[in-house]
Amino acid sequence: MKYITTLLLALLLVSCGTIKVHYDYERETDFSGYNTYNYFADMQTGIPELDEKRFFKAMDITLQTKGLKFSEEPDILIDVKSIIYEARSRNTVGVGLGGGNAGLGGGVSLGIPVGGPNLTREIEINFIDARKDAMVWQAIGTQPYKEGAPPDVKEEKMQELISKIFDKYPPKTKN
Repeated sequence: MKYITTLLLALLLVSCGTIKVHYDYERETDFSGYNTYNYFADMQTGIPELDEKRFFKAMDITLQTKGLKFSEEPDILIDVKSIIYEARSRNTVGVGLGGGNAGLGGGVSLGIPVGGPNLTREIEINFIDARKDAMVWQAIGTQPYKEGAPPDVKEEKMQELISKIFDKYPPKTKN
């Protein structure tokens, strides 16, 4: 019984911290032709300054492992946008009232949220072909966000998110 309880608790903790990523890309694009990248100069990421440093460090490392090199004359320009929002709490306590008389009944039920706010970080990464000035790839990743987390935890979470976002880059295209 202890084993089952431990397993269920572990599954609950893992499911609470999941990273979700959605991709889109231009199907006719030959991604093997992209070898260099840079970021838009006037980009407003929406990421706090210290987290932004962590983000770009994780991006550069990940892109370099994908075979891309930073360049002043890039094949790809990268635009990044981020928001932190409060997701609806799925943890609720139900309160119900009911009554009946002479075979008739009725009731009212209400779910009251419990726990603190569920913050979620969403990061959108857009790849723009620098020669064509056209978007060719986009990923939107979300993960739970905890305000006030220590810097090492923030760095680890940022690396996890970036790694997951680029897990399927370059996309497998059918030309």
